[in-house]
Amino acid sequence: MEEFFENELVKKFEDMVENNEELYFDTEEYEEIIIYYLEMGDINFAELATNFALKLHPNSLQIKIKQLEVFLDLEKYSKAKELLNEIKESAQENTDFLVCCAKYYSNLGNPRKSIEYCEKALKLEEEENFLHNFIADEYHNLGDPFNALKHYKMALLFDSQDDYSLENAMVCYNEMNRGEEAIDFLNKYLDDFPFSETAWYEYGQFYFNKKNYEEAIKGFDFLLAINSQSVGVYANKAACFEAMKEWQKAIAVYEEMLDLEYTKAFTLYKIGLCYKEDKLPIQALNYFQKSLREDPQFYLAMMEQSYIYEEMGAMKEALHFAKEASALNDFNLDYQKRLAFLHIDAGNFEESLACIKILLDHEPARFYNWYAYTEVLMLLGDFSQALIEVEKALKIHNRAELFYQKSNCHFHLKEDEKGRESLKIAMDLDADLAEDMQLKYPFIKDQVKKVRTKKK
Repeated sequence: MEEFFENELVKKFEDMVENNEELYFDTEEYEEIIIYYLEMGDINFAELATNFALKLHPNSLQIKIKQLEVFLDLEKYSKAKELLNEIKESAQENTDFLVCCAKYYSNLGNPRKSIEYCEKALKLEEEENFLHNFIADEYHNLGDPFNALKHYKMALLFDSQDDYSLENAMVCYNEMNRGEEAIDFLNKYLDDFPFSETAWYEYGQFYFNKKNYEEAIKGFDFLLAINSQSVGVYANKAACFEAMKEWQKAIAVYEEMLDLEYTKAFTLYKIGLCYKEDKLPIQALNYFQKSLREDPQFYLAMMEQSYIYEEMGAMKEALHFAKEASALNDFNLDYQKRLAFLHIDAGNFEESLACIKILLDHEPARFYNWYAYTEVLMLLGDFSQALIEVEKALKIHNRAELFYQKSNCHFHLKEDEKGRESLKIAMDLDADLAEDMQLKYPFIKDQVKKVRTKKK
């Protein structure tokens, strides 16, 4: 790999361009330079090298095929088609050309034509693993997992340790709901390649998805025996213990992960969640605090601290951490709802109103946003504005709760007749709510009796 990055030919080419010189490279050398840039993803330099190469070797078929690859990467499909037509007669026995044709039709959304060219290329008996994977991908794009699976398996015959083919074969089995066949295939593969990390990972994931967590853990343990540095596998193993509600075992796995990680905030947070689920709030709080020391802006740990403090009755601290978390993630509507609740609990009605206004802006059709907004306006004593907002809400939701609110506003504004009209509508819609509403809005208590008497 180091030799690839320190390619002497490429350095010589770049020096030539930088110094505005004209040096000679033969076609094979230019091919190597262009391939280097294509594989590095530097398409602009690949195009530059192609242009230089064609000045020196204007009739080179191989360079023109490389130019075709560049056009496809740059999505210059008109130029690609012109070039394709120009060289197709002389390039029918060239694997790279046929692959370019397959890519051209694939990119234009014609997978069947793409498959045709791949099948032509297979007859040349080169790049079989790549071509079978290409065909399999195209069948997958066509929604045909059966044929896709067939070709992913063929790809494995030409490169038995191709992780891409193996992973996608399992995807196809899953899409066809052929679980028994999938695990048989995987077990046979593991018999031949018992040290395949990808295969053991797929084994673990297969049983995890089947909720057979004990068997999934076996797969992940085999993988860790092969490569004890696979950080993500520890997380998968811990997830199995979490699914089994074996919180202390999950914590032990996460603790092992900590020794391997550079950034520990998320793992410390996960340990905190396990302690929380295990009903050990002090230990949970300790790990959420450790998580924040690792990453002072980790809002997930902040919000979890808020929940723990609320459970402990420390509402001031609960509000503080909810505010911090919301400030770092102000588009999270669940955070805004929680913050609105905590502000109401603290008597900060103006601040709560600001949170609910954000909710209304993002979820204008949600009933409870309107209901809460009007509620807080009434708590502030602004019954005129509350009445305006109730009217807006009623255009969307014909709900009894809103008419109870509306009647309360009218009674506070000494508009008793309008209040009784709204109360009657509310009770017609849902009389069972009247008892709860009288506790919330004492002003309507006597009026409820009058409405009931009048109805009788």
